[in-house]
Amino acid sequence: MHPDEKEAVIDDLMAFQESQEYYAKVGKAWKRERIIIFTINHKEKLDPMLIQRGRMDKHIEMSYCRFEGFKMLAKNYLDVIEDELFGEVQCLLEESDMSPVDVAENLMPMSKKKRRDPSVCLIGLIEALKQAKKEAATIKVKEA
Repeated sequence: MHPDEKEAVIDDLMAFQESQEYYAKVGKAWKRERIIIFTINHKEKLDPMLIQRGRMDKHIEMSYCRFEGFKMLAKNYLDVIEDELFGEVQCLLEESDMSPVDVAENLMPMSKKKRRDPSVCLIGLIEALKQAKKEAATIKVKEA
């Protein structure tokens, strides 16, 4: 395994371990015979066995995350209904395209510091939105 990939796996495992509280709240849906819903950016990258009939029966195409969706994600992940940073997030969501999965990833409590302060997660999201906006502008210039 490449050292960078190994480091990424270790980082993910550490983040998972540090977020036990969060995952305990989510629960084990598969043990309670519940429906599991997940999103993915690239359906073609899924294992064909996963998307065969009877395993994944409903496919829903989703749009990019907009402010109303962000507010729901902020409530679910950060337990925040309103924050002074919401205005900046709203402007950036209107100017850039980011999937709800990417927004949620930035809102997930990945460390003890982030878990205590939702503003840290929101600032991280703002930085990610600025980066996405910059990358989209670069691609647009290259295509022109």
